[in-house]
Amino acid sequence: MENLDNIAREPQFELYKPVSRVQTLPTNHKTRRLLSLFSGCGGMDLGFEGGFICHTNSINMLMEADHIDRRVSDSWLKLKETKFETVFSNDILTEAQIAWTNNFKKYGKHAETFNRNSIVDIVKMHKLVGGMLPDDIDIVTGGFPCQDFSLAGKRAGFNSHKNHYGKIEVADIPTEETRGMLYYWMKEVIAITKPKIFVAENVKGLVNLENVKQIIENDFSSIDNDGYLVLPAKVLHAADYGIPQSRERVIFIGINRAKAMPEAIKSLEQLGEKSPYYPYPEITHAYNHKEPHLKQPVCLLDVLGELDEPEETTDPSQAVYSKAKFLSKGQGQTEIKLSGIGPTIRAEHHGNIEFRRLSLEHKGKYQSELNEGKGERRLTPRECALIQTFPPDFVFVTPRTNEKLVPLSSSQAYKVIGNAVPPLLAYKIAMKIESLWSNLFQA
Repeated sequence: MENLDNIAREPQFELYKPVSRVQTLPTNHKTRRLLSLFSGCGGMDLGFEGGFICHTNSINMLMEADHIDRRVSDSWLKLKETKFETVFSNDILTEAQIAWTNNFKKYGKHAETFNRNSIVDIVKMHKLVGGMLPDDIDIVTGGFPCQDFSLAGKRAGFNSHKNHYGKIEVADIPTEETRGMLYYWMKEVIAITKPKIFVAENVKGLVNLENVKQIIENDFSSIDNDGYLVLPAKVLHAADYGIPQSRERVIFIGINRAKAMPEAIKSLEQLGEKSPYYPYPEITHAYNHKEPHLKQPVCLLDVLGELDEPEETTDPSQAVYSKAKFLSKGQGQTEIKLSGIGPTIRAEHHGNIEFRRLSLEHKGKYQSELNEGKGERRLTPRECALIQTFPPDFVFVTPRTNEKLVPLSSSQAYKVIGNAVPPLLAYKIAMKIESLWSNLFQA
């Protein structure tokens, strides 16, 4: 087997310089301009652009053979690029900016593409003086903050008392600028840029929180006086799409009525999921469904089996891991099952990162590994990233001794990895939309 250390490569880093206005940047063969909000380290951006490495078992050859550009090794292949070009990315987190900028240069992106201002401030300034958002946008994507809707959190939803920078507000009544209302500002960006289509993502817990899902669908639909056909949001389970992880996310998709083919709008309104224009991707792996054409789920051994142990690797993202000790209860105190899918990778670190291997004392099951002298430890950032389907050459932990890259700690890496949309899930959404594009839209 080819070791993953041989696949990884580090991009050269170009120092980030903040800009106040959108700059005109060189274009390439990509023809559909994408504006990305709440971008994090770039999981959605990478997925929508394609051209990255994924595990062979994540692709169903009966359904997705045309997604493959070339094989990289026996276990890994490179996906084809899409026609989507990210021209604007945004997130308020410093660690997200660092990870995004450290990596996307090798995909041809300029540091100026990333804007670290709050989307609330960007929209306000754009309405005041213009120039903060790019023109001629074809698609807007965004995973608006999910902490307030998460099953694992306090589920404050629209009643969050944190502002758009994540700081606690003292006001008794939450406003439209609180963290739980940031989808509203995504709506404002859509209203300004008028894309042909938008894709929004959030945690599954949102659909079970009173009537939040319906409110968000209605608000998105109301843009430009009922200008968008917003399809009923759909919960996608990552393992159904070749991601070795128990991760469920709700996806909202809206289509610009004025820019779509009338027959496409009519078909979607009348037939819903049975419409030939339906833009959600088909299930490719037999996790929740058992049809014969589906591929077996990707297991953790598939994606982690070629990794060296932390003390043996040259990859900084594999060489470090949380040293939080085993606790008898609480999240993150279990050992992963290599023959199955992984747990949901969370943004928290320390005691919330599951164990790659427990000791016999803590009822670890990998006795042969323990007999080889491999000790109890939690998952590394690289292992978490591979479970999320980030490619093995995507850089996360960057030591201060590396002069090419801005430093990023292991705790920061865990955070941005857990916050991310799995790139492969985003890619399959993107490829489905791309396959329908000429039939969905007038130009």
